[in-house]
Amino acid sequence: MPQTLTMLPEWVDQEAIILAWPDRQTDWTPWLSEVRDTYAQLIRAITANETGVILLIRDAEIDNAKKVLAGCDNVLMVKGDYNDTWCRDYCFITCDSAGSKYPIEFVFNGWGNKFDASKDNLINRSVLSQLCRHPLTSFDLVAEGGGLEIDEQQQLLSTTLCLLNPERNKQMVISDYAETFKTVLGGKQLISLSHGHLEGDDTDAHIDTLVRYTPDRGLVIQSCFNRPDDSHFEGLSALVDECRLKMPEHAIFELPLPEIVNQVGERLPASYANYLINNEQILCPVYGEKEDDIALEIIAEAHPQHRIVAINALPLIQQFGSVHCISMQVPKGTLKAEVMFLFSEGIAIYDC
Repeated sequence: MPQTLTMLPEWVDQEAIILAWPDRQTDWTPWLSEVRDTYAQLIRAITANETGVILLIRDAEIDNAKKVLAGCDNVLMVKGDYNDTWCRDYCFITCDSAGSKYPIEFVFNGWGNKFDASKDNLINRSVLSQLCRHPLTSFDLVAEGGGLEIDEQQQLLSTTLCLLNPERNKQMVISDYAETFKTVLGGKQLISLSHGHLEGDDTDAHIDTLVRYTPDRGLVIQSCFNRPDDSHFEGLSALVDECRLKMPEHAIFELPLPEIVNQVGERLPASYANYLINNEQILCPVYGEKEDDIALEIIAEAHPQHRIVAINALPLIQQFGSVHCISMQVPKGTLKAEVMFLFSEGIAIYDC
């Protein structure tokens, strides 16, 4: 392992995005057709942007996926076994050391032992690490990619509710995390936010549902300014105030909050902040709600150098996640040359 590692912001140049194909062995069975349409929309947007897609997939699903993705280029199907499709939280994070890109992983235990994640926790070592130029480094710390946000000043963002869940790392306190992340991610400062949580969120308030950095010192915040009578109003308003207090040098962009309830009456944690930055574009979740258009306008204002692409995330939110949750970016220089070559073959298959 190199002596110094620095986690990279999402907006650095990317060569691929990792996704995992939804099938009947995942939790998507009741919405399988709809969610596959969303995946196809997302994959077409990524590959049209001259970025490869690494698609984790079970062998029995390859032919079906090829039909759904007919006409796509830049897709590498990688055979593997996984519990579910939340790649943000179990796929490797890419760090830089002296210009070289290194994959690292933490322990994934299903967001504090809420769900079985035994297969997800093995996917980097058994499959994805074989695609990379440099060996995988594993850290004996429970953490998820969706729980960490970093900018070019190596300022890390996370949430206190997530970090202090004892089912993750027992008695660790925020200062312990700050020192650990300084060592393993190059985080010069850890800002742990104490306010804000979306009903139905299994992740204990992952930062990617609440606050996102922009490349020019902005903060996109999932607010609730449009719903003063909503149960989220107090907590999300306090989150905005906390961000202003702790990061006064940042411009604030507040997003409206949609209200989506599933068929059994549960409030779903729909967040417009759960978008994916993919090179010159931003893939934004929309939910077929009245707030969609204004959310897209605000994200465009916050990211003036990016084009905004709306992705139908209504099927995704039925399982309490969205666009960022199902994806993990791979910065340029991470993958082996022979892997990069396979993207030029349209839809290729890699059998680890």
